[in-house]
Amino acid sequence: MEEKTGTLETLEMKQLFGNIYKNKNVLVTGHTGFKGSWLTLWLNKLNANVYGIALPPPTQPNHFDLIDNKIESYLQDICNLSIIKKIMHKINPEIIFHLAAQPLVKYSYQEPVFTYMTNIMGTVNILEIAKTLKRIKAIIIITSDKCYENKEWIWSYRENESMGGADPYSSSKACAELITSAYRSSFFNSPNSAIIASARSGNVIGGGDWANDRIMTDIIRSANTGKPVKLRYPHATRPWQHVLEPLSGYLMLGWKLLKGKNEFSGGWNFGPTNENNVTVLELVLESKRNWEKIRYDFDKKENFHESNYLMLDSTKANKLLNWKPVWNFEKTVKNTMHWYKKYYENNTVISEEILNNYILDARYQKLIWCEK
Repeated sequence: MEEKTGTLETLEMKQLFGNIYKNKNVLVTGHTGFKGSWLTLWLNKLNANVYGIALPPPTQPNHFDLIDNKIESYLQDICNLSIIKKIMHKINPEIIFHLAAQPLVKYSYQEPVFTYMTNIMGTVNILEIAKTLKRIKAIIIITSDKCYENKEWIWSYRENESMGGADPYSSSKACAELITSAYRSSFFNSPNSAIIASARSGNVIGGGDWANDRIMTDIIRSANTGKPVKLRYPHATRPWQHVLEPLSGYLMLGWKLLKGKNEFSGGWNFGPTNENNVTVLELVLESKRNWEKIRYDFDKKENFHESNYLMLDSTKANKLLNWKPVWNFEKTVKNTMHWYKKYYENNTVISEEILNNYILDARYQKLIWCEK
């Protein structure tokens, strides 16, 4: 595909997602995290009134602090029901994107109670408070591809597969899905109720992620320090995608829910195409093609359990939402490496440039969410 250039100012952001987010009160929980910070950046460009509730950024550096993000930020624990209720009533959101979570598999082994409290009771708190909000129209609970009971098969998981998990993180995300379904059926079942959906993405990569025990963070540290990245499971297959891919899906889903289209409630997969389902080793090798400083080695010691095969089937989103990914595997890795190289070699943060290029590529492909 040919390269395209442009600026955010020339993209007429108001045309994206039917201009649905302009002047809407939008709450993003977990806004200081990797995905949350990218989502708030995009919502700002859509002229939404953006609010965030989260713990302080989990790493230094972090993407949230690096971008010029004009939002009203509340640094609070979502497990504190009384405080979160006061904040949410003050915000009075029309749509909630719930991303706040303990997001790491390895850390869930070290801190299972914190993981379950945050991922389960945090979700309960958001839904419980949402019952009392006057303007709320839509709620999207973001879980994970790991919410599915992993049977180590080579087929992709669809939205109607059983939920489960062999580790605290995965099982907590499965519980969040069950809780969301129960609240939808029990408390949000009248014609005037907010519409609730859940969304599951693949393994997201992109600039600005420094979380521990993530392969991309390890790759970047290798390039920066010269020390080889230790590959625990080099042949494990994952659905790699750029962070902007599922975010476009969440925003597209929110567009439908804010329009009052109840048929778009329920669970949704926003995963990559099959060509992006590749091994950890293939990801490292592709990254090395874009940044020659990267080195790797194999970790031969016994590690905690992780699944070998995990792939998502996004046919439902493809057919019913007309959503599809924009970037292939090579372009996903290229844009990720480009962000980090600019940061480490030029002390420059190019998140807006990456977002701009993503939208331009989507327009070139005539995707429905960016039609003029």
